[in-house]
Amino acid sequence: MTRLPLWPRSLAGRTAAMLLFGLMLVQGLGLTIHALDRVELQGIIQAREIGGRTLTLWRNLILTPPERRAALLADIDLPPGLLASYDPIPVVIPGMPPVPPDIERRFRFGGPPPVPPGEEPRIHLDAIPPPPPLPPRFRPREILAASAPPSGFLLSMRFPDVGWLNLRIDPPAPRPWHSESFLYAFIAMSLCAASLILWGVRRLTRPVAELAAAADALGRDVNAPPLPESGPLETSTAARAFNTMASRIRRFVEDRTQMIAAIGHDLRTPITRLRLRAEFMEDDDQRAKMLKDLAEMEAMIDATLAFARDDAAKEPSVPFDLAALSQTVLDEAADAAPDLAEKLSYDGPDRLRLHGRPAALKRALANLVANALKYAGDAKLCLTVENGAALIRIDDTGPGIPESEQERAFQPFRRLEDSRNRETGGTGLGLTIARNILRAHGGDVILRNRPEGGLSARVTLPLAS
Repeated sequence: MTRLPLWPRSLAGRTAAMLLFGLMLVQGLGLTIHALDRVELQGIIQAREIGGRTLTLWRNLILTPPERRAALLADIDLPPGLLASYDPIPVVIPGMPPVPPDIERRFRFGGPPPVPPGEEPRIHLDAIPPPPPLPPRFRPREILAASAPPSGFLLSMRFPDVGWLNLRIDPPAPRPWHSESFLYAFIAMSLCAASLILWGVRRLTRPVAELAAAADALGRDVNAPPLPESGPLETSTAARAFNTMASRIRRFVEDRTQMIAAIGHDLRTPITRLRLRAEFMEDDDQRAKMLKDLAEMEAMIDATLAFARDDAAKEPSVPFDLAALSQTVLDEAADAAPDLAEKLSYDGPDRLRLHGRPAALKRALANLVANALKYAGDAKLCLTVENGAALIRIDDTGPGIPESEQERAFQPFRRLEDSRNRETGGTGLGLTIARNILRAHGGDVILRNRPEGGLSARVTLPLAS
């Protein structure tokens, strides 16, 4: 399934992202509704203010002598978007045909007949031919707007005695956000909400991360400390179930180890008796075969007990030098097989710090080196650092292992001497023990055939183990 490039991978990140998206969506919709309502309300208020001020202006001017109307109009404080002037003729709208001469003459010389008492002033637009279509901004209106007009308009109102009151109504554009600091307040509010969401999600999902870390620690060390059974009901229930599972696993491992140790201890007595009886056999060939079988049985028992003891090992994890440990493994292998000392080599840094159980890792590397010496007669240990992990390669020049058998070689008591074209030897637990130790450290080991011939055991160990 295709994953979004910026979509977080963790549960906490995805939960926080969904909550933040929902918060922003709800805030955006709420602010949009608020802005639309505010724009409509501003239009209504503007229309009422302009209409009221216009009627008030008309009443004040109609009671003023004509010669003082222009001066009075100049002193009146008009609301934004309302321009008024007193002229002997109506306003000339751009694009409108000129006023007929007879009407203009009447307005310039004496004006029209007086309006009867109680009659409303007439609109000049009734007295002239209708103009051609004009842009909305200059489109004339016959009445005052009672709601928010979409654009400005021009209006002329005739006085009963003489002159015209010319109005240009161009209300300012509505402002959805009146406050200058609204954007800063919105950003601060969003950051505060995002911080609370991130803190809350992280706190709620922390037990999940702790459970994953505890499961990983249990996979490395069966004696890892238990999880704290605290927090919400679901978290404490999950922690309690995990601790119960871990205790059952530890009990199973201990029972198995004790059973294997008891079997091995009990088998040593009959093997010793058989060895003594074999010494009294007269047939030398049969005696030699019997002693050889008994020695092989004893070696298998020792290896099995060692394998069981390794599972139950309680060696503490401490910092150590992996480079020095690798060189020590090669030196001890050379001491054990002096005739092969020249065929052992090391390639890597002089120092590489790691955290783990050095005795267990030493045993794992020793098993891999011994395996290479046994089946190929040489071993080269290469130590490097790749992608934040220590990479150890133990290469040999032997016949290798078929790919179909490489993973099966790690099964207990699985011996592939035919594939290595050597004599039978060992108990088949060396690779199994090595893999168990390495996986307990968070690493692993795999086998790969080398293109130039031979086998390569590749070990990976996390540097932060």
